[in-house]
Amino acid sequence: MKVKVKLVQFTPEPEKTIASAAKLCYSAVGVEDIAEGLTEEKTSSFINMLASYGHYSPMEHVSFTFAIEGVSRSLTHQLVRHRIASYSQQSQRYVKLKAFEYIIPPAIEQNEEAKKIFVEAMKKDQEDYDKLATLLTEVAFQEYIEQHREHSDSKVDLDEKTLKSLKSKAEKKAIEDARYVFPNACETKIMATMNARELMNFFSHRCCNRAQWEIRELADEMLRLVKSVAPNLFKYCGPNCVREKCPEGTMTCGQILQVREKYSNL
Repeated sequence: MKVKVKLVQFTPEPEKTIASAAKLCYSAVGVEDIAEGLTEEKTSSFINMLASYGHYSPMEHVSFTFAIEGVSRSLTHQLVRHRIASYSQQSQRYVKLKAFEYIIPPAIEQNEEAKKIFVEAMKKDQEDYDKLATLLTEVAFQEYIEQHREHSDSKVDLDEKTLKSLKSKAEKKAIEDARYVFPNACETKIMATMNARELMNFFSHRCCNRAQWEIRELADEMLRLVKSVAPNLFKYCGPNCVREKCPEGTMTCGQILQVREKYSNL
């Protein structure tokens, strides 16, 4: 399964918004005239000036929202460490996974024996999840029936509507615990919103060759999407070595020229 990313929303005219904020900082202009004269050339000039000064706070005025799917729980555990952001992820508590999708790492995909072991493990996880969900649902269902009868002080058989409601409640409780057998490979979906400054930080870490392969693929695709709507803002984005000396020291990948060429053409 390949990662899918969609840029679902972003601040209208993001570069002009940032240029307006910069103009307010560096001139006597009032709010009524803040956007006056901000041609494409002037806007680009403001963006470049901010970068040269290291003045990144105006870039926090614009944000980008991504819908992401075809990624593993292993990836989202890394993604949410970028805390200046907002996330909404598909819940395993409320969504029963009757046939869960999973992400196969390339090294496993390319090795026939390794892939066989991996796929069998995924099948076993699904089987165990289904068994646990069924078992725990029945236990919880009986408990809810008894509780309902005690509360209503009645021995009369419960009507179909009540039984259906209690069954649904029991299933939701059951999958809360059954989900613990799912692996890091389990596919998930998530919405993520970041401002431009945080995105730049995200790209500097996650586009690096030393980043884990899956989140690097995600970061590359996110960068490609934001470049399409704000090319001046993100033109120098990528790992840190795109703009300066590699900060990884002895752990450098040693491919700085190839990396710079990749991100100049992204």
